[in-house]
Amino acid sequence: MKTKENNILEKIFKLKENKTDVKTEVLGGLTTFVTIAYALLVVPNILKLGGMNSLGLKGDEAAVLTIANDPVVGSAFASVCIAAAIGTLIMAFYANMPFVLAPGLGLVSFFAFNICLKLGYTWQQGLAAVSISGILFIIITLTSIREKIVYAMPHNLKLAITAGIGLFISLIGLKSGGIVVANPATLVAFGDFKNSSVILTIVGLVIMAVLMARNVKGAMLIGIIITTIIGIPMGITKLNDVHVFSLPPIGNTFLALDFKGLLSHNGGGILGAILTIFMVVITLSLVDLFDSLGTLVGTAQTSGMIDENGEAKNLRKSLFADAMATTLGGFLGTTTLATVVESAAGIAAGARTGLSNVVVSILFICSLFFSSLIGVVPSSATAPALIIVGVLMLSAVKEIDFSDFTEAVPAFFTIAMMPFTYSIANGIAVGMIFYPLMKVFTGKRKDVHPIMYIMAFLFILRFILMPD
Repeated sequence: MKTKENNILEKIFKLKENKTDVKTEVLGGLTTFVTIAYALLVVPNILKLGGMNSLGLKGDEAAVLTIANDPVVGSAFASVCIAAAIGTLIMAFYANMPFVLAPGLGLVSFFAFNICLKLGYTWQQGLAAVSISGILFIIITLTSIREKIVYAMPHNLKLAITAGIGLFISLIGLKSGGIVVANPATLVAFGDFKNSSVILTIVGLVIMAVLMARNVKGAMLIGIIITTIIGIPMGITKLNDVHVFSLPPIGNTFLALDFKGLLSHNGGGILGAILTIFMVVITLSLVDLFDSLGTLVGTAQTSGMIDENGEAKNLRKSLFADAMATTLGGFLGTTTLATVVESAAGIAAGARTGLSNVVVSILFICSLFFSSLIGVVPSSATAPALIIVGVLMLSAVKEIDFSDFTEAVPAFFTIAMMPFTYSIANGIAVGMIFYPLMKVFTGKRKDVHPIMYIMAFLFILRFILMPD
């Protein structure tokens, strides 16, 4: 018998139409949150290295500051939670899609290490640049430019994006679980299989893989919980110094944008400053644009969330929600909000509507009051989920037409450059550069949409002017 609450949820989120139910959406939301929760601690720690702390320290000097002992770092944590919750709710109610909006680690790192450390902007000036890029996003979304870019992308390139993201997510999981480590001689190598964290990652991977193979509902979430529990006697799941209730300071980073300082940076006058920050804003915009597009297109293709034209469902609304959230992030005191790739974990667990996002948003807000509990789930427990998602998404590669070399080359570079450069945007950029090159020099220029030429030129310009 249907309850009144179920009828309301059905009306808002169209659960039957999307072939899902409340239980599946809740499980999907829980899976996504547990998979992305690590970012709530990682993001403020990266931001503090760029100077977002009460002492203005940068780099290694700021490493000792924590959420607990520094009001600005604590406020940065609060900003991440609140901005992610609001952005994710916008996606839930406006687009009715299960894509979580939160600060992407690639963009956070670019903000801290490039904008603040390398170029010397303060974090307040950096937030102003983030907001400008968000406003630019809103404009190009309202004019359908972002949507047109998606439609202009060839089918094989979209499939390659899905497969590339799969490899990229797997690499993140393998790295965070210690199975793959950096090696100065070979770039990457196996980790130490005698290390208890690595052992736990492998145990979790086996558990999750078996549950997935047996089609157990909520397999990823169950696997994460079981692995976390196994980690307690192994000493990996840390329960000491956990406070049931803790609330960080709020407000030190809210509305802290410094537009005046941004425009007068380095004393070059308004025109000089605009020219200086132009590539910063463009880079933020391009990376966010193609990180988000890659996640939207890639996960939609894998999960069947496509419309009658074979494109991602509610694409325009999803892109507009992303644009709104990006602008909001800067004003709330955190970096660019993007459609995070970890959303794929919840989608793989069955999430198909914005209801799962509501669950994630509630948990983001709850995290404000239980910040010390966020770190309980070890990376060894969430890493297997990312690896499994990679397995699911890599299946798109079988549909790519490798018999046509002009299609195969850009598809290959799209797939390979995502994990090899640790960036979804870089993979898409290289693929979009090679696609028109291959077609033009083989007499197939009619296969190329005019927008592809424009994007290839912009990416080449971006790599020349700002290679980092």
